[in-house]
Order: sequence, then C-alpha cells, then structure tokens
Amino acid sequence: MSSNIRIDKICVECGKPFVAKKTTSEICSDACSKRNYKKRKRTELIAKTIEAENNKKPFNPVVKEKEFLSVNEVCMLLGASRWTIYRLIDDGKIKAAKLGARTIIQREEINNLFNIVV
Repeated sequence: MSSNIRIDKICVECGKPFVAKKTTSEICSDACSKRNYKKRKRTELIAKTIEAENNKKPFNPVVKEKEFLSVNEVCMLLGASRWTIYRLIDDGKIKAAKLGARTIIQREEINNLFNIVV
C-alpha cells in the first residue's frame, strides 16, 4: 500500500530541506543516514565508556580498616602489581603468612615498609 504523502522537512544531519514520503523521516539521503548512524554509534560508545568508568570502584574503603590484608588488597592499597608484592615478600621486605592457599599480610608490615606511624 503506497501513500501519496509529501512533507517538506529539514534534514537533522545536514540541515538541507527535503521532501519526505513518510512522517517519520528525518534524514534526506543515504550519505546523511550513514553519517548520522556513525555519529550515534560514536556517542553511544562514549556514553558507555563514561558510564563504565564512573561505575568502577578504584578502592575498597573496608581495606583501610582491616588488620590483615590479602595480596590483592595490598595491591589496591599500594597501587602495585601482584608480582611486585610477591617480590617484596620474597626479598623479605614484607613478612607474610600463608593461610591455606591464601597469602595474608599484616597491616603493620605495610606501614613499616614506608616507616609510617599511625
């Protein structure tokens, strides 16, 4: 079923006037449609990235209160990699204990590493 509707509109992409054959048309040509699609996708990707960045929790506040920390928590606290923490343990700069398969480090050891008095 075809329609004889002709509506004068202005393209949302380029701003030029065009004759629309549908009431929902907003874009004048295929080239404008492709440009608009790329712009929409780029905007969606940027919004998604910003939202993901805002949802990241860089630091767990509970870590500040704990007496014994796991290697991952020490990594978050110091901003170092796991390998760096294990190297410090192997070099004897940090004393650690094994609790089953888990390595735990006392907070005092971290403070002593930097000679911090709390």
